Amino acid sequence: MKWVTRSHVHVDRVACPWLISRFVDSEAEFIFVPKSQVSQTAEREGAIPFDAPGVELGHHEGKCSFEAIVDKYELTDAALLRLARIIHAGDTGDRDSDPIAPGFEAIAVGYSIRYPNDTENLKHQFEMYDALYAWCRLDVAGTGK
Repeated sequence: MKWVTRSHVHVDRVACPWLISRFVDSEAEFIFVPKSQVSQTAEREGAIPFDAPGVELGHHEGKCSFEAIVDKYELTDAALLRLARIIHAGDTGDRDSDPIAPGFEAIAVGYSIRYPNDTENLKHQFEMYDALYAWCRLDVAGTGK
């Protein structure tokens, strides 16, 4: 399936493709376009829009897009829910709600600087998300360090 979002990815727009490709659609294809082109690109390409204004899989009721995808696809893995709290804190400006969020957001900014091409950025950051998810698995099991 094709998925479309705004270009110039940051926390939520990297976390969502990671979540989608790992837990929702293993053959996902991501398209990045200017914010003004998300709706028309979704329609033209038959793509699912995410993390854009006015879309189902976007920010609603204080939740970020990552949380919207977790809810929509009824993902209940405790480690994903722990990761969702980190993503929420790093993406919504509520950084103080999770102690991991400030460092996580700083790393995300660093990746954006190093890899301004969205597809390349995802390629590099997915490894970080895999590692953070592994840590979340330990954290929810009570063995995180």
